Amino acid sequence: MNPLALMIFLLSLAIGTTITLSSYHWILAWVGLEINTLAIIPLMTKIPHPRAIEAATKYFLTQAAASALVLFSSLINAWQTGEWNIDSVSDLPMNALSIALMMKLGLAPLHFWMPEVLQGISLSTGLILSTWQKIAPMTLLLQTSHLINLDLTIILGLTSILVGGWGGIGQTQLRKIMAFSSIGHLGWMIIVLKFNPSLTLFNFILYIVMTASMFLSLMTLTTTKMSEISTSWSKTPTLTASTLLILLSLAGLPPLTGFAPKLLITLELVKQDATLLAALIMLASLLALFFYLRLTYIVSLTLPPNTPNSFSFWRTSNKSLPVTAIMNTLALIFLPLTTTLLIFL
Repeated sequence: MNPLALMIFLLSLAIGTTITLSSYHWILAWVGLEINTLAIIPLMTKIPHPRAIEAATKYFLTQAAASALVLFSSLINAWQTGEWNIDSVSDLPMNALSIALMMKLGLAPLHFWMPEVLQGISLSTGLILSTWQKIAPMTLLLQTSHLINLDLTIILGLTSILVGGWGGIGQTQLRKIMAFSSIGHLGWMIIVLKFNPSLTLFNFILYIVMTASMFLSLMTLTTTKMSEISTSWSKTPTLTASTLLILLSLAGLPPLTGFAPKLLITLELVKQDATLLAALIMLASLLALFFYLRLTYIVSLTLPPNTPNSFSFWRTSNKSLPVTAIMNTLALIFLPLTTTLLIFL
């Protein structure tokens, strides 16, 4: 892609998210969401492949439907209350608005677009879709967390954790695995949204760090399938090992970074007398833990061939190695610093 065009699209993404983050009016928030949607579609189609065109079409139709629902619910709210402020929404428009924002995030059962779209686009665009594109809808949910229906968040959160675990079990494509991982992590965030919004924000920050480090590692290894990771051992053993450890961090195993949000969310639910819900989401997350462990130990460490046929160093590029190293370090050993981050939130 032309560097000038790429810069314009990335700048549009930044502007769209900034508009939504700084808005106090529903129309302005909707405009920011629309700019975000329209700016990423050219990035999806930069590879002229039918699968990329199909992914961009699916993404556009889904996001357009969600944006229309956002606009419709804000209009109904303005009709009922006479206000356009983000933090003054009545019950019925708030339910429709929550469903629309959760559709934009890719929460189950509105997740149908996420795995297929992520599978059809490049890793760099997948990185943007899995991290940056979720900032604006998540911020709107955080701003309206005191108005959201508790039953809706619990049902959609629990469904997302189950779908994220079940959907990822049979996958060998890394982009689809990351899609179902994203669905599962968003389920954890949404469940605790009504009880403790700052904990949801904390979980979201760590999710962005871990997901970004995973995508950067895959981009450096130029890998899209689990079987390809096994052939990179002989070329970059350190990066390959850290990639597999990031998978375990996404699973939430101690003492890695991903353990902190799961522990704190479980403790918060117990403190709110939702012990049964805490037990249910921990049992549901065992599904995700199973496929992370299976992929890490069985597919990546024991799948032949462990050495490539070629001896030439064609596997990695040095373009983003410093950024990848920093993100990988944060994704693996950030656990002792999580209390400091919580103080600032």
